[in-house]
Amino acid sequence: MNRNLKLVINNSIKSYEEKFFFEKGELKIILDLYAKMVSNGSWKDYGLNISNKQVSFSVFKNSAENAIYNICKNFKPNSKNLKYCITDSRGRILKNSHDLENLINKINWKKL
Repeated sequence: MNRNLKLVINNSIKSYEEKFFFEKGELKIILDLYAKMVSNGSWKDYGLNISNKQVSFSVFKNSAENAIYNICKNFKPNSKNLKYCITDSRGRILKNSHDLENLINKINWKKL
């Protein structure tokens, strides 16, 4: 049995949620973008990667390939602008910001 897993029920401590995962509002922004991109045929699948340094929402064009983009939330960023970033399949940072909504809304996803 894995002793590193924790079950959190009725968590009223918001800082725990913010620290180890996307907040509800952040996840809504990402999932709204995902739904839009799936409906126009650009994206096909997604995955979540969680570590003690960051959580990322990985986007796939085909489920058999590597992720084309990762939308990441860094828990301990080196600077304010590295809290949220979008990386490519090789891990290079394409865009970064301190505000997730601005980051996602200002990108032309078809040209990225």
